[in-house]
Amino acid sequence: MGSFTPPSSDDLKRAAAYAAVAEIAEGMRVGIGSGSTADFAIEALGKRAAEGLRIIAVASSEASAIAARSAGLEVIDFEGLNSLDLCIDGADEIDSGLLAIKGAGGALLREKVIATAAARMIVVVDQSKRVGQLGGHRLPIEVLPFASGFVTRTIEEMTVPVTLRMVGTGPYRTDQQNFILDCQFGPIAEPVRLASLLSAIPGVMGHGLFLTEIDAAYVGTADGVDRIERKDRGI
Repeated sequence: MGSFTPPSSDDLKRAAAYAAVAEIAEGMRVGIGSGSTADFAIEALGKRAAEGLRIIAVASSEASAIAARSAGLEVIDFEGLNSLDLCIDGADEIDSGLLAIKGAGGALLREKVIATAAARMIVVVDQSKRVGQLGGHRLPIEVLPFASGFVTRTIEEMTVPVTLRMVGTGPYRTDQQNFILDCQFGPIAEPVRLASLLSAIPGVMGHGLFLTEIDAAYVGTADGVDRIERKDRGI
């Protein structure tokens, strides 16, 4: 009798991504996020494109744009658009009310723009990303390099540890050439208040709290894919 091998997190994310991509219909303008989960969505979309599906894709990062084109998708810049039909992306944490933290992959500001512009945003995660309360994961904040020292000091005055994200010997830069601050807020009891405080700091270009953008989540579990729909887009 063979031993049972439980599915990996990648297996669960792939299953959830394939289920989510089934929502995408002919002719849609689709925003695609960044990171490993988005890669699975691109893989699924590439297979559907090979079967005849025609969509227009907008990518939140240069890496995702390259992957999408390699998968046979038509990719255009978002600059000339004012809305999208649907956006599909991953998350670092998500709770039962579809409040989420995103941005570990580094395409934070672009992801938030695309998510907000989409008529419907879908998040794809494996079951490990579900939490009872946000804050176990670091909260990324994208900042103007000119203001990085000031923003760091302002957040540290909230008694929050702040780390400038690095790559090699220098600061990590987003595709917009901004910096990322990774902030350890701990459990976030009042996410709406915190989002408002962060947005009010001059030099903050975007933060990783996604509180109203997400309409549905596809969650890969060992028993299959669960779909959670937001009952009310507001909070």
